[in-house]
Amino acid sequence: MIRRSVILGTGSYLPKKRVINSDLPKHLETSHEWIFERTGICARYIAAPDECTSDMAIEASKRALESAEVDPKDLDMIILATSTPDHIFPATATRVQAKLGNTKGFAFDQAAVCSGFVFALATADAYLKQGMAETALVIGSETMSRLLDWNDRRTAVLFGDGAGAVILKAESNTDRGIIGSLLRTDGQGYDELYVSGGPSTNQSVGTIQMNGREVFRNAVHRLEEAVEDILKKYNVKQEELDWLVPHQANKRIIDATAKKLGLPDEKVIHTGADQANTSAASIPLALDQAIRDGRIQQGDLILCEAFAGGFAWGSNLIRM
Repeated sequence: MIRRSVILGTGSYLPKKRVINSDLPKHLETSHEWIFERTGICARYIAAPDECTSDMAIEASKRALESAEVDPKDLDMIILATSTPDHIFPATATRVQAKLGNTKGFAFDQAAVCSGFVFALATADAYLKQGMAETALVIGSETMSRLLDWNDRRTAVLFGDGAGAVILKAESNTDRGIIGSLLRTDGQGYDELYVSGGPSTNQSVGTIQMNGREVFRNAVHRLEEAVEDILKKYNVKQEELDWLVPHQANKRIIDATAKKLGLPDEKVIHTGADQANTSAASIPLALDQAIRDGRIQQGDLILCEAFAGGFAWGSNLIRM
C-alpha cells in the first residue's frame, strides 16, 4: 500500500508594514532602479516591533487549517522552518503548538535558512510515509529584518518578513501528494552566506553577511542540479511540469532555472517583487497565493526548489 503526503490546505501571512524601495534609508545610497535591476525586488513587508516569528506562523497556520478543514487538535506533528526563532530554545514550533491548542502531537524547528521549507516538507513527508504521523502542519516563518545591517546595501535591500503554511495528510492509493524530494548540502560554502552571531561564538544575534557573487554562482549551478536530478529520479519529463514554485531570492536566478526547465514565465510563480526574500517563508507564501488566486489547481504537477546558506539546496515534486 503506497502512502502519500497530500496537501489539504495552505495559508499565509504578511505584516501590515509594506516598505517600497524608495522608502529605504537614504544612507544606503541606493534606488528603486538599482535594486530592481539586480534582484527584481520592488517592496518587502516588515514585522512590527512586537511581532514575533511565532505570531506570523500562528496566523498562517490558522488560515491553512481553515482551508484544509482540519481541527488543530487533530494535528500529529508541527514542523516550523525558521532561522529567526523567538528564542534559542525551546523550539518556536512548541509555542505555535500551544497557541493553536494542540496537545497530542509533537513539534520542532528545522533550520536550513532559505531551503528550510523544502527540507521541512521532505521531513514531514518521511514521518507520514512511515506512519509516525497522519496529519502534519509544516510552516515557514521568518523575521529576517531582525538580522539585517541597515547600513549594508548588499543585504538590507534583499529581505522581508512573513509566514506560510501547509497541512499534509497521509493518504493511501492516490496519485496526489508529495512524489519525492531531493536534499543536498555542501559545508564548503558555510562562510559565503551566514549570520555573524551565535551563542557559542560571540553570544550575539549578529547580522547577515554575504558574498553575493559566489552565492549567485552556486545558486544557479546547484538549482540546475536540484531540478534535473529530481526529475530523473522520479522519471518525470520537463514538459509534464505545470508550475515552478521557487524560493524568491533573485529573479535572475529564478529565470535561469525556468529556462533550464523550458518553462515559460507564465508557469513560474513570482512573489519576490512585492515580498522580497522571506527565506523559509517564501515558497509557502507563493504556493498559497497561487492556489487562492486559482492558478494552481488540483491535479497540477509542481516543482518547488530553493538554495540557501550552508550551502543547502533541494527540491520537492508534488502532485496537487
